[in-house]
Amino acid sequence: MTVHFIGAGPGAVDLLTLRARDLIAASPVCLYAGTYVRPEMLDLCPEGARTIDTANMTLAEIVDEMAAAHRQGLDVARLASGDLSVFSALAEQMRRLDALGVPYDLCPGVPAYAAAAAALGRELTVPTVAQTVTLTRISALATPMPEGEGLAELGRSGGTLVLHLSVHRIDEVVAQLKGVYGPDCPAAVVGHVSHPHEVVLRGRLDSIPAAVHEAGIRMAAVVIVGPALAAEHFPDSHLYSDARCRS
Repeated sequence: MTVHFIGAGPGAVDLLTLRARDLIAASPVCLYAGTYVRPEMLDLCPEGARTIDTANMTLAEIVDEMAAAHRQGLDVARLASGDLSVFSALAEQMRRLDALGVPYDLCPGVPAYAAAAAALGRELTVPTVAQTVTLTRISALATPMPEGEGLAELGRSGGTLVLHLSVHRIDEVVAQLKGVYGPDCPAAVVGHVSHPHEVVLRGRLDSIPAAVHEAGIRMAAVVIVGPALAAEHFPDSHLYSDARCRS
């Protein structure tokens, strides 16, 4: 028996990896976050599978379900939105499974920020414009940010800043970033990326809050800030240059 932690991608079923699809199809128990995971994804579960929406469950309750499946010798597909490597609450679940001696493995998924960049039709790293992408969030009701990881501090590099779990505080986000990037810095918000009701907003730091409020976006959105979003005049990269290819 194994708990398979699966990055379920940003939402669209066809953005699941092949490995994720196969693991879901082979697991008689599926735990999923109903707030973010599309119901159609559960159609991949085997017939008669026990499906459990963890949206309103505590960590202890979730781990209890995994432990119960372990005692029954049943594999578990534990679906998390996006990719497991960021903002998935994975570490705390693994810590408890380690203590219980329950085996698990990890299956990566398409991260929400990558799907958002695709929806915007933009590369987040552009030669001489931005070569760094920072993934972060704002400190609100969640656990506090570590020292040195405030938005203004992270934004001083001038690279591309991607914020998860922060759109509900868009005014605060912009207030902290305007002094670093400037009010006319390109900004974008992609809500419910890859879902049928996806919303793509483009603008500047000084205009994006009003657009977010007008669209009524309060959750499940990625906020992206940085000059790479509107870069037009930049040199070609060295990757395919004549000098490199002929050397």
